[in-house]
Amino acid sequence: MILPIYLYGSPVLREHAADVDLSKADKAQVQQFFNDMHETMQHADGCGLAAPQVGVSERMLIVDGNELVENYPELKGFVRKMVNPVVVDESEEISEYSEGCLSIPGVDADIKRPKRITVHYFDENLEEKEETFDNFAARMIQHELDHLDGVMFTDKAAPIRRKIIAKRLNNISHGLARTSYKAKVDK
Repeated sequence: MILPIYLYGSPVLREHAADVDLSKADKAQVQQFFNDMHETMQHADGCGLAAPQVGVSERMLIVDGNELVENYPELKGFVRKMVNPVVVDESEEISEYSEGCLSIPGVDADIKRPKRITVHYFDENLEEKEETFDNFAARMIQHELDHLDGVMFTDKAAPIRRKIIAKRLNNISHGLARTSYKAKVDK
């Protein structure tokens, strides 16, 4: 099922998402939610989506690098579905890349992030994992992890860039954004 994507200005995007209670989690429901998130993300031509972006303030995210294979061949087959992800290590080496976001259509900014991270998480089968990711895979995951903490990529942009995009962000928060996907601003 395709879910609406919440746009900049929706309070759920600024909340610190709650941990999923694994003792009460229903594996079938978790898997169905990830399927819905994946379908929503693909329909919007995205490569990552966090639960708050579809109005659910829980620590769940999905990334899929398959659409980026032309520029990043190492992402072929790269799909991760994460519940309660936590970064347990990150590199001192930083990379910079122009990021965008389905919740902030038409806006991009150069963002600096650690080049490599190690993440502890539970997968869609609620099995515990710990993996190290680097380059663009690490960036995609970090971008989605920020959503779980109520942080938008624009918060990390250079001050001059934030000033340049301020009017566009204001317009998006007032529902003045065009998207090719189902989107909403929830006040």
